[in-house]
Amino acid sequence: MTPRITPRGPVSEALLDALKADPSAASDDVVRFTENATAALAAEPDLLTDEDLQLTLLLLYGLHYGDTVEADDEWEWNPDLLRTRRAIERVFEGQLRERVPVGELPEPNADAVAAYLFDLTSEDGGPSLSRFIAKKATEEQAVEFVIHRSIYTRKEADPHSWAIPRLTGRAKAALVEVQSDEYGAGRPDRIHAEIFGRTMRNLGLDDSYGAYIDNVPAITLASFTMMSMFGLNRSLRGAITGHLAAFEMTSSIPNRFYGNGFRRLGHDDEVTWYYDEHVEADAVHEQIAGRDLAGGLAEQHPELLPDIVFGAAACLYVDGLAGQHMLESFEAGRSSLRQPVAVAA
Repeated sequence: MTPRITPRGPVSEALLDALKADPSAASDDVVRFTENATAALAAEPDLLTDEDLQLTLLLLYGLHYGDTVEADDEWEWNPDLLRTRRAIERVFEGQLRERVPVGELPEPNADAVAAYLFDLTSEDGGPSLSRFIAKKATEEQAVEFVIHRSIYTRKEADPHSWAIPRLTGRAKAALVEVQSDEYGAGRPDRIHAEIFGRTMRNLGLDDSYGAYIDNVPAITLASFTMMSMFGLNRSLRGAITGHLAAFEMTSSIPNRFYGNGFRRLGHDDEVTWYYDEHVEADAVHEQIAGRDLAGGLAEQHPELLPDIVFGAAACLYVDGLAGQHMLESFEAGRSSLRQPVAVAA
C-alpha cells in the first residue's frame, strides 16, 4: 500500500500535485514545481534541514525505487523532474562537500585504504544513541528510533545496489558478496528489510514502506536521500562505495546495543532478530567493504580515492546528525518526531 504523503512546502506540494496527472500531458503543476524549486534553491537553503526540499528529493528518488508515492511509471524519466532533481542534487552535494572535508588521503592500495577507514570510523567516545537505547530508552523512545530507521531500512541495501553495474573486478565482486547477504542469500524470509519489517510489526507498527514519512524530520530523510544520490549518480560511484564501507564498519557494535536495549524492555527474538543478525553479519561485511570494495576500487581507480573517503566521511557526518537529533530529543524528554505516533497495543 502506497502511503499518503503530506507536502511540506511549495516544492513538494507542486510535485505531489503533478504526480497525480497523466505524465504524457502538459501540466501546469510541473511548471509550478520547477519554478518553485528554482525559487527555493535561490534562497540558499540548508539542504540537510530543509523539510520541503528533502521531502521532494525523497519523492523523486521514490519514482526509481517504487512504493513511495502513487504515480504513473512514466514519471520516472520525465525530463523536467530529472533536471530539477539534478539542480537540487548539485546544491546538496556541494553543501556536503563543504561540511565534510576530505583532508590527507591514504595510499591508493587496499590495505592502506582499509586501515584509513577503520581509523575514520573508530568510536570517538562521545554521546552514543546506541548506548542510550541499550541502557536508558523508554519503550516509546525505542519505538521512535525504529520509526526513524524505517525510512532506510525497509529499503535496506537498495541504494548501494545501484553501484553494482558501475563497478568491475574485485570491487564489484565484493559489493555483490555483501549485498547477497543483505538480500537473504536466496532466502526471502532472511532479506534484512523483511526481518526489519517483522521487528516493526511486533512493535505494533505499520511495516509498509513509507508509512511514517510524514512523521520523521528532514535530517532523517537526508540520511536516505544522500545515499540515494550517491548510488543513482555514476559520477558518485566512489562516494557510494565509501558510504557502504563506513556504514558496515559502524554497524556491528551499535546493533548489539540496540538488541540489548529491546531485550531490556522485555522484547524477544521476534523484535531483536534484525539487530542480532547484524552483529555477526556486519563484522564480516566490514572487512569485505573496507578492503575489497573500497580498497579494491581505489587500487583500480586511484582517481576515485577522494570520493571514496568523502562518501565514508559524509555517512558518518549525516548519520551522526540524525542520531544526535534523536538523542538530544530523548534526553530532553520530548519526541524526536515531527508528529508523534500512536502505537497499537
